[in-house]
Amino acid sequence: MLVTAFDIIFFWVARMMMMGLHFMEEVPFHTVYIHALVRDEKGQKMSKTKGNVVDPLKLIDEYGADALRFTLAAMAAQGRDIKLATSRVEGYRNFGTKLWNAARFCEMNECVRVEGFDPAAVKETVNKWIAGEAERTSAEIAEAIEGYLFNDAANAAYRFVWNVFCDWYLEFIKPLLLGENEEAKAETRATAAWALDRILLMLHPFMPFVTEELWQRTGEKGAAREGLLVKAPWPAHIGLGDAAAHAEMDWVIRFISEVRSVRAEMNVPAGAKIALLIKGASTANVARLERHRDLIQRLARLATIDIASEAPHGAVQLVLDEATLILPLAGVIDLDAETARLRKELGKLADEVKKIDAKLGNAKFLAAAPDHVVEEQRERKADAEAAIAKFADALKRLEGAA
Repeated sequence: MLVTAFDIIFFWVARMMMMGLHFMEEVPFHTVYIHALVRDEKGQKMSKTKGNVVDPLKLIDEYGADALRFTLAAMAAQGRDIKLATSRVEGYRNFGTKLWNAARFCEMNECVRVEGFDPAAVKETVNKWIAGEAERTSAEIAEAIEGYLFNDAANAAYRFVWNVFCDWYLEFIKPLLLGENEEAKAETRATAAWALDRILLMLHPFMPFVTEELWQRTGEKGAAREGLLVKAPWPAHIGLGDAAAHAEMDWVIRFISEVRSVRAEMNVPAGAKIALLIKGASTANVARLERHRDLIQRLARLATIDIASEAPHGAVQLVLDEATLILPLAGVIDLDAETARLRKELGKLADEVKKIDAKLGNAKFLAAAPDHVVEEQRERKADAEAAIAKFADALKRLEGAA
């Protein structure tokens, strides 16, 4: 396989192919992976004359080789150049720190590898869920790597580690780790250690140094390692997906996320614990609520959750599947002031979109402005339109509560 950028396909790739066929009478390579060009953060080609060359060694000194390597993989989408901004490298350095802190959390809670642990035999719903998510993600990453879609592979790993494992699973298992049920505690510790091992395996192609270090550190306790991570086999697919566990934990996550989203939209103080009413929920979802009530209340910062038949005045409503979630916010926030604020924000954003449209509709501007400036205007418009949709949704909720 030949790995090359698209700008030398004719100058080098085609000539190497022709000369190999003509002089050596053989095909020099059967696969050509054509990657993007790495440009500066404004999308301009790096040039010593322009003084915009990004030195990879300096980035490595500042943020680490893993962070730079992951950045390039995550941004290597087919057909798009990489706009290399130090902020992106810094962000993936923070991702490496997040992974390290997750490993420390597991260590502090005695989550160590157990010899002969079988993830298919776990009983706790949350552990069935993370086992299935880990297996699904490893299969997704493998398929993407084999298809040379390295950005898809890197982003799948990122989503699982940051969003699924760190943001949700580690929060979900805290009550189990602190609880009195020793059987559930032992199972959860073993599952967390197993899931962390799968993370290190999945991330190793992108972040080889931090994952190898953590592989060795986490192997100091519990079941012994058989060798280096770089020699470890890729996770095998053994059918760990549990549809019922996935549906239940997905419902819990959406419940908490919806409430958090509304709290943020309505400017509810972060420290305020508010009441929630639920109307029209199915028997199955009421049962889910009872099983995870304490977890939902803690993570959504709710004082109480009660079943209701009607929504009181001054309540914001949102729909979750067949149920309506009701947040009585009158007295918690000033509904009139919040409505006025949202309308003001929408006016500002509408004016901004109008100005950008005027620029993008101006043929002289498009002809004279550099490509990166035009692209920046388009990105600003997209961000403004996304914000308009968000604020309009929040305003609609508030007007419905009036």
